[in-house]
Amino acid sequence: MSAEPVKIISVPADTVPIIPGLVWAFRLHSDGSAASLPIDAPIEFGHDGRLWLHFNLADGRTRQWIAGVPLPSLARDLLLSHDNFQQLHTIDHCVYGVFSDLVREIDSPTEETGFLRFAMTEHLLISGRHQALCAVDAARRVLEGGHRVETVAALLEKIVDGVADTLDRMADKIGIDIDNIEEKVLTGETRSEIRSELSRLRRICVRLHRQLTGLRVLFHRLEQKNPDHLSPALRLHAAKLAQRLDGLDHAIVELRERSRLLEEELRFRLEEESNRHLHALSVVTMLLLPPTLVTGIFGMNTKGLPFTDADGGFLWAAVLMIAASGIAYLIMRRLGIVK
Repeated sequence: MSAEPVKIISVPADTVPIIPGLVWAFRLHSDGSAASLPIDAPIEFGHDGRLWLHFNLADGRTRQWIAGVPLPSLARDLLLSHDNFQQLHTIDHCVYGVFSDLVREIDSPTEETGFLRFAMTEHLLISGRHQALCAVDAARRVLEGGHRVETVAALLEKIVDGVADTLDRMADKIGIDIDNIEEKVLTGETRSEIRSELSRLRRICVRLHRQLTGLRVLFHRLEQKNPDHLSPALRLHAAKLAQRLDGLDHAIVELRERSRLLEEELRFRLEEESNRHLHALSVVTMLLLPPTLVTGIFGMNTKGLPFTDADGGFLWAAVLMIAASGIAYLIMRRLGIVK
């Protein structure tokens, strides 16, 4: 990929008007501290330090503003694209890509996957999303809590750590749910609700594994590349991030396998229960067949039927039906059908 020179954003008056679609903005000072900037006021770009600008890409005005930012054309195009696969690219003086994350509700993550787009230079990190995401919100709260980041690369690593933290908490919750289901299955519960919940948990594990696999591949590839052409402020600790994602993915795969084995166990128990019901039904059917045969014989409208003129004919017919059922029971007992 050919290198393309990158310019630091500069404005004649060292400030730009109010930026549309800005969700939040931070200035990272030389000592690593971060200061939140008002989003409804002009932002000074020429000030000492680095900027993190996070945008709502669903706002059409945001797309127009980003289109005018002097970033490499490939990075700017990716910020404005609708690509829904994870990717990470490095060129001279710029790192850009797409990460997946879980969509955030007001106070908790959901099971839906969203995508964070970003481009960073030594002095600027621009990120954007179409839906509220967990990782960037966690990074924002960390900065507001006084956490120090020395470089924009360290800030991006913090965002990736936020993705891992969210998936880790999700894995813990799935593990607890699977433990509860396992207890119910071992105690003999086979309700359909248990099977539905187990299938839902397995689907979540499959989606999380797919998300983690894509993210792991990105950092393993970055680790294998030679990042010496990047400035120290843009170098990511790819090996460290990949190692954590590998361990998390291993835990997710174990949860997926546990859910699969529990589904098989539950299916086996349901089959056993169905077989017991079918066996009981078969026994009842075999016991009723001989009396049915007797009633069918006496129900024939033909001459010469026994007991037709006897006063106790009905009682004799009843005795025959009971005796037929008893003989059938003894035969089934002899054959081991009934224990």
